[in-house]
Amino acid sequence: MHEIPVLRDLVILVAVAIPVVIIAQRLRVPTVVGFLLTGIAIGPNALGLVARPDSVESLAEVGVVLLLFTIGLELSLSRIVRMGQWVIRGGGVQVLATIAVIAGIGLAFGRPWRLSVFAGALFALSSTAIVLKVYNDRGELDTAHGRVAVAILLFQDLCVVPLMLAAPLLAGAGGTAAESLRTIILSVVVVATLVLGGRLAVPRALRRVAELRNREIFTLSVVFIGLGAAYVTSAFGMSLALGAFLAGLIISESDYGLQALSDVLPFRDTFSGIFFISVGMLLDLGGIGSRLLAVVSMAVAVMVIKTLIVILVVRLLKRSLRVGVLSGLGLAQVGEFSFVLAGSGTTLGLLNAEQYQIFLGASVLTMLAAPFVIAGAEHAAEWATRTTRQPNVVIPTTEMPVVRALRDHVIIVGYGLNGRNLALALQSAQIPYVALDQNGQIVRRARLERTPIFFGDGTRPEVLEKVGIEHARVLVFAIAAPAEERRGVAVARHLSPTVRIVVRTRYVSEIAELRRLGADEVIPEELETSVEIFARVLRRYGVEVNRIRRLVDDVRGDHYGMLLTRERSVTSRIGDALATLGERVRLQTMVVEEGTLAAGQSPASLSLRKATGATVIAVVRRGAVTYSPEPNTVFEVGDEVLLVGDADALEKARSYFEKA
Repeated sequence: MHEIPVLRDLVILVAVAIPVVIIAQRLRVPTVVGFLLTGIAIGPNALGLVARPDSVESLAEVGVVLLLFTIGLELSLSRIVRMGQWVIRGGGVQVLATIAVIAGIGLAFGRPWRLSVFAGALFALSSTAIVLKVYNDRGELDTAHGRVAVAILLFQDLCVVPLMLAAPLLAGAGGTAAESLRTIILSVVVVATLVLGGRLAVPRALRRVAELRNREIFTLSVVFIGLGAAYVTSAFGMSLALGAFLAGLIISESDYGLQALSDVLPFRDTFSGIFFISVGMLLDLGGIGSRLLAVVSMAVAVMVIKTLIVILVVRLLKRSLRVGVLSGLGLAQVGEFSFVLAGSGTTLGLLNAEQYQIFLGASVLTMLAAPFVIAGAEHAAEWATRTTRQPNVVIPTTEMPVVRALRDHVIIVGYGLNGRNLALALQSAQIPYVALDQNGQIVRRARLERTPIFFGDGTRPEVLEKVGIEHARVLVFAIAAPAEERRGVAVARHLSPTVRIVVRTRYVSEIAELRRLGADEVIPEELETSVEIFARVLRRYGVEVNRIRRLVDDVRGDHYGMLLTRERSVTSRIGDALATLGERVRLQTMVVEEGTLAAGQSPASLSLRKATGATVIAVVRRGAVTYSPEPNTVFEVGDEVLLVGDADALEKARSYFEKA
């Protein structure tokens, strides 16, 4: 039997990667870091388990293609439009300023201008995978600095196309000026044709494929579009990854982007993991050891420069210094796409072998440091705010007497949807209140509506003192940022032992800690959904309103203990509650599968209740819950449908939603 060398290397690669990634997960370190460490460990310059990294280079190329394809799928142009100035102005200034500063430093040290500009482009990008992973784990994606970081990352992802087109031109690969111009025109024509043609043809093609109701054909079609676009750009002398990225971007704007992303993710995770491992294997530990000072100095310098530039960008967009420091440290590392660009630069002659190794070493160091830098960003922001005496609240002098005169009022920290709704309710009841928010645009719009709102960080003591916490009756945190909520509760309780602190949080795991810090009431969104289902199910079955209210009050009065202390599902708990009240019914969730009777139909068109005896209570679609849906609500594949009825009714209904 013939030995396949690449198979042996893959077995070793995966065998080592599994425990390393598990350890990384336990340490709450992004898997990208685990993959890089795996490559370093098994490469020819360390343990030598894989002596020839080129044996997995082809698979790594596929990983790059799929990585860029999924980045395109995840990148929504409509989302970019919604985020407006943050993406274009914030991201644009950050990328251009980073390129300019690093290029200037390179020129000052006597480096060629082509190399200096290319180095600036490499270091301008940050790691989408690491930042989103760490922020998601820390519950900071919806914070002010989280939104800033995501906006800048979106622009950096958009820079993939121009940077890949610019690399050959920067290397002088186009030859004469006429040849360079011809290359630019050809590249623009190819990209424009792919984008415009794809926008017209791809949604129609995918619609026809989806009508076949065959998941395998749909997945093959999506992969074909991605690989086909990669082949087209490669045939015209451009990068494979560029075509894949454009294909992902086109599909993401169709109605089938979400399903395409879910189909491709398993391939992406596998092959992009191989790509990052191959990057680690390329790292020459001996060579880097001899140039360790240069590598470490470059890594530190890049992180400092990027942090300062992001702080400047955030301040130009009129956000607080604290948000700037948190965002800057979050984006201080080098991105995964920089490895792809560096590989192209090496092939084109922009980087020699020594420069490439220094770049790899410095970039890997910044990525390894990223989780720890983000974890310490809060302390750095506190120090920067305190040192610079940054104002934490902006209250016009003419309005200070009004604020000081407030007594027995409510303080709302965070003027998002929940904060606005609470403010409207308080205004209707003629209860005095004051709101705080760190988003300058939100504050300006609210003040035009004569809302008593001020720009300020409601987790800081001097801010809470200025809005009269010592005289307030209630303080409400509606900011959905666990770390800020915990700090705010602790500060508020220290300032006022009597104020009643109410916190809205997304996560059940935060309840105990928030109450320990001094919160009187913690309202978790996860369990409030269950309570709402309780109430609606009981009302549908004619249970008296007073009995429903007592049950709900018992659940909340026990601080959701009834829901937290059992191992069974929410639907089982609701069934217990119904049985307690003498109602012998059951509740079950069913997922609408492709090719079933329910797909594309409504409860009315199916005559569901008449045919089975089961009643639809709620429909969960892409995370959004619709309670008591209309009879003509059309079910979509993937919907979670909450049904109530006896055992026979639910069994009959199952055949409508699930394949036999």
